[in-house]
Amino acid sequence: MARNEAETRADLIDPRLREWGWLSAGDVHVSREYQVAPGRIVGGGRPQQRMILDYLLLMKGRKLAVLEAKAEDKPLTEGLAQAKQYAEKLGVRFAYCTNGLGYYEVDMHTAVENQVSVLPSPADLWMRSIASEPPLKIELTTVPTETKGGTFKGRYYQERAIETVLGAIAENKRRILLTLATGTGKTYIAFQIAWKLFQARWTSDGTGNRRPRILFLADRNVLANQAFNAFGAFAEDAVVRIRPADIRKAGGVPKNASVFITIFQTFMSGVNGEGEKDPYFGEYPADFFDFIVVDE
Repeated sequence: MARNEAETRADLIDPRLREWGWLSAGDVHVSREYQVAPGRIVGGGRPQQRMILDYLLLMKGRKLAVLEAKAEDKPLTEGLAQAKQYAEKLGVRFAYCTNGLGYYEVDMHTAVENQVSVLPSPADLWMRSIASEPPLKIELTTVPTETKGGTFKGRYYQERAIETVLGAIAENKRRILLTLATGTGKTYIAFQIAWKLFQARWTSDGTGNRRPRILFLADRNVLANQAFNAFGAFAEDAVVRIRPADIRKAGGVPKNASVFITIFQTFMSGVNGEGEKDPYFGEYPADFFDFIVVDE
């Protein structure tokens, strides 16, 4: 009797993953039944069926491949469409499908696909995935995501946005635009980007001999306060909320921090000793901030 899907995974796929090095410890990790998306909300607030991936293959925290499994008596490519869909959503380069008896590989970047006898080892798949990437992108994207002790996980589109921005930074692009609807987690994305830049000691001058200085600009106090709370994983002395009263009390703008959060109106206010308009942002050297987030 042919094995069903659960039996195929347990009897045929898991042993092969172990044999090929995917179930070893250290930098290699396999996430089973990984939730790609919770499902679109339909009438009455009910979600559609969740998108659940059978296996997600990771190394050094980076998603390298998706593997979709079907029952032993199903055609080899039964799960091909699903594997491609999941790989596309997650921004993963390699997609695999299997019935436990054979494997089918798709390179999402080159559109080359063919049947293979074995899955690549973690080291081989890692090298194939990063072969054309700048070293800085590899460094930035392998900084662990801050998950609040494992209690918080970003959505797939948020993770893709974060990786895309880090890739653009690695290519020395000076202006990067992300367009997301209200409520889709722009502040979360900004925090994770800042967190990874901070942990990697990335600086715009490329020296890496200090922590970066990051400015988060919003147009309303409620958004700035929300960002200040969202950046709570940083050490208390690494984040500063800039307000006009604090500037006046201190006799100048704060400069001893890594993340600076304020609103446009604060930076545009300020007067000199003669009572003439003298915006506070002018107290910072032109190259003071390494990275500026404008929340509009």
